[in-house]
Amino acid sequence: MLSILAKTDRFTNGIIICVILGLLLPCHGIGADIFDWLTNAAIILLFFLYGAKLSRQSVIDGLLHWRLQALVAFFTFIFFPIFFSLVQPLGERLVGSALYMGLIYVACLPSTVQSSIAFTSVAGGNVPAAVCAASASSLLGVFLTPLLVGLLFHTSNASGAAVGLDTILQICYQILLPFIAGQIAQRWLKPWVDSHRKLIGWNDQTTIWLVVYTAFSGATRGGYWSQLDARHLIGLILLCLILLCIIHATTYFSSKLLGFSREDRITIVFCGSKKSLAVGAPMMMAIFGSLDNNLLLPLMIFHQVQLVTCAHLARMWHRDGDDDGGY
Repeated sequence: MLSILAKTDRFTNGIIICVILGLLLPCHGIGADIFDWLTNAAIILLFFLYGAKLSRQSVIDGLLHWRLQALVAFFTFIFFPIFFSLVQPLGERLVGSALYMGLIYVACLPSTVQSSIAFTSVAGGNVPAAVCAASASSLLGVFLTPLLVGLLFHTSNASGAAVGLDTILQICYQILLPFIAGQIAQRWLKPWVDSHRKLIGWNDQTTIWLVVYTAFSGATRGGYWSQLDARHLIGLILLCLILLCIIHATTYFSSKLLGFSREDRITIVFCGSKKSLAVGAPMMMAIFGSLDNNLLLPLMIFHQVQLVTCAHLARMWHRDGDDDGGY
């Protein structure tokens, strides 16, 4: 175990440790209440700081490259939900209906910000466009993700996912109001936020760690793991890998067919194929009112698989330079 931790990054190490703690040392009673409160407070702070650090000007500047932005938004909020819905009958045979609804939830999420930009930079893509595309995706996700979840979960007859008045108020309280407050406070806080990016990064990661530990603690207390079929878990990992390979190929070849440059194609692949754990885990609590392990587990696995596959693509494109690297 120590050798595995030594080879992975701090964020992944934290997730692994929180999973282990949630399995072996779950919180109970007043401890569970305290962790629930801390998790909710961390989510509110996360979206407040996200609003404070997201530059409106970077979004405006990037929108000038409207074809690229439109294609990334299409893949993130239209292609993903449609594709995952079409694959649902086959996917449910592999992982069961409950876990596949977690992938439907993944399909509704916005793109990542930090890793999309980082992979684009390593691979030699259009970094300014990636900054805008990833930022705009996260901003749109605050509004579109709850709507897509309500539509797709209602269509699939999933329980507990109806976006009613209580859910809307919860989203406003935990996500929209803190985000808007952060945007308003950006005038005064932006210099401090820019000079304390490492501290902000710690807050982002700590929020996810809290969400993961709280979720796995609740699952352990409720006996969730004894009910989970190991075959479904293996099928989920394989399904995430297959779906991502198809999406990577689709984003790349469609952007090539539309005449985008190599740099823009790289940006479209990384920004249009990734889904955000940093937004998805906190938003789950706001939309559903609690952490659902059947949704969180597919999100965590999809997140890890996309990091592995995107890292491979980034290294390949970096090595091959102007060549398409076999694509």
